[in-house]
Amino acid sequence: MAMAGDSSNNNFRDFDGELDGKSHRKVGLVYDETMCKHDTPNGEDHPECPDRIRVIWEKLQLAGVSQRCVVLGGSKAEDKHLQLVHTKDHVSLVKSLSTKKKDYRRNRIASQWNSIYLNGSSSEAAFLAAGSVVELAEKVAEGELDCGYAIVRPPGHHAEPDEAMGFCLFNNVAVAASYLLDERPELGVKKILVVDWDVHHGNGTQKMFWKDPRVLFFSVHRHEHGGFYPAGDDGDYNMVGEGPGEGFNINVPWEQGRCGDADYLAAWDHILIPVAKEFNPDIVLLSAGFDAAIGDPLGGCRVTPYGYSVMLKKLMEFAQGKIVLALEGGYNLDSIAKSSLACVQVLLEDKPIQGSSEAYPFESTWRVIQAVRKKLSAYWPSLADVLSSNLIDQKTPTPIIVFSSSDSETEDYADDILDQMSRLNIENHHVDTASTSWRRDLSKVDVWYASFGSNMWKPRFLCYIQGGQVEGMKKVCVGSMDKTPPKQIMWESFPHRLFFGRESSVTWGVGGVAFINPLSDLNDRTHMCLYRITLEQFNDVLFQENGLKVDSDSPLFDLDTLQLVEKKGSTPLASGGWYGDIVCLGKEGDIPILTMTCTLSAFEKFKSGEIPLRPPSEAYVNTMVRGLVEGGRLSEEEAKAYIDNAASKPL
Repeated sequence: MAMAGDSSNNNFRDFDGELDGKSHRKVGLVYDETMCKHDTPNGEDHPECPDRIRVIWEKLQLAGVSQRCVVLGGSKAEDKHLQLVHTKDHVSLVKSLSTKKKDYRRNRIASQWNSIYLNGSSSEAAFLAAGSVVELAEKVAEGELDCGYAIVRPPGHHAEPDEAMGFCLFNNVAVAASYLLDERPELGVKKILVVDWDVHHGNGTQKMFWKDPRVLFFSVHRHEHGGFYPAGDDGDYNMVGEGPGEGFNINVPWEQGRCGDADYLAAWDHILIPVAKEFNPDIVLLSAGFDAAIGDPLGGCRVTPYGYSVMLKKLMEFAQGKIVLALEGGYNLDSIAKSSLACVQVLLEDKPIQGSSEAYPFESTWRVIQAVRKKLSAYWPSLADVLSSNLIDQKTPTPIIVFSSSDSETEDYADDILDQMSRLNIENHHVDTASTSWRRDLSKVDVWYASFGSNMWKPRFLCYIQGGQVEGMKKVCVGSMDKTPPKQIMWESFPHRLFFGRESSVTWGVGGVAFINPLSDLNDRTHMCLYRITLEQFNDVLFQENGLKVDSDSPLFDLDTLQLVEKKGSTPLASGGWYGDIVCLGKEGDIPILTMTCTLSAFEKFKSGEIPLRPPSEAYVNTMVRGLVEGGRLSEEEAKAYIDNAASKPL
């Protein structure tokens, strides 16, 4: 296939908007093979791979639509434009990731970030991705183009002002929005609608415009009460902005996977479109992640190319059709290619692809939509009316989950499972030798896992080892790869403060879950049940506690990190998550005692109230009580008093 662009020059194939004597929209496409050079350090398999943009470009060429567009090569972002949303230090650090930097130094930097890999070309690709979105947005705002699609990588919406995360180095869409508002006022762009339909919450974009009423940020994403990546409460519908930006941040947080066209279009029709009409943007920027597409290995949702085309068509009714798409996530190569083609055909004002949305939204979808409308109605009068019972009665029952993790679900819909499997590429289903290697090594090392919450009850802990669920749990655990039960069990108490926080969890529903202060305090004692398991199993427990897939290519906590935590006492995980800090409590029989809790920074947010403290649910309390009583530590009355004291005592 021919390459569209080369970043060494910014030539592009012009298209005058005339075809067969008819006037057509001038659609810009950005593609630059240089961005494919950003790859894993040693060529390891990774979902955010160079082929993601290659297959999109090839699909557009084969369909004959790229030839009808204005094709641009990549354009490098300027430091001053990146610094509109990123700190100077962050921009300088990413710039330093050149081929001149030693691999081990890059790897060290990557290990300090959440879900990031780096090689010698990562810096160049990141600057091109951001700069290309800026250039395309500028051309659309100027009127040189009507609309466009920037096929760029690495993606951007997770990147925060001072931190790369979630495969993202710079926040491409946020840079472009700030550039139009702050650097090009003569273009008359005073209000920007940023829509993020990636399956993951656009945490970085949200933070960058948190107090800015010029940007209406709308994110629809799989949330699962804070258990789905990037985890936490930032993606909740209660997060509406602050100060002058209050009401201009809208989150639609799905409670489950498998949401499809009907669910997304309901969010469009009953939240986004009414508010967008009130806001009346001058341009629309779309964080176009396609990992909510059917068959995506990370998203677990079911949006079809038809669904994406309809959502895009509805957005083109605003700002005279001035809309810029920037690629974010999407990891099934077939799905992202087909979905991208469907969107470009809409931009060209071709007839939408054939399809239908006869299914009804999930029951949970209506619940979320109603909650969002109620919260945002104070800011947007169009959301004030209560949805009719006739409308919300048109629903699909919430699916029964027989196997679940935060990233993939198998449910009692056999036809849908077969359909998804038939769409998955063979590349996504292979025996991972890297995964086998780290598991083999870590299976030879024993650790004590010290539990202080519901895992103190052995049957509940065994759900993390052997799979399943116990009474009171709302989610079935996947279990570990190695389902061997603990070799030994013992009880100890340690000088750390027990407390309960978060509004709700995927596993236990409404109510807090247990944490300890990562720092020790001789005035506090917490009972813990210690399980002797392998370091491989400890990693699988970590994966499940933090809503990550168990069949990972690499461990969260390897032998090097084990040595580090034994020396330092605690260390944060690169993956983040609610239980993102590993604490070494000492040794028993020369075997390290490890536990997992919140990071020290999260603990400070619990203290300040930024993250809520909440008492646990009755089911969670009962599970802890059973553990303490059956373990012989406390009587039932003493156990309930112990938990009540931890839940009520201020930090």
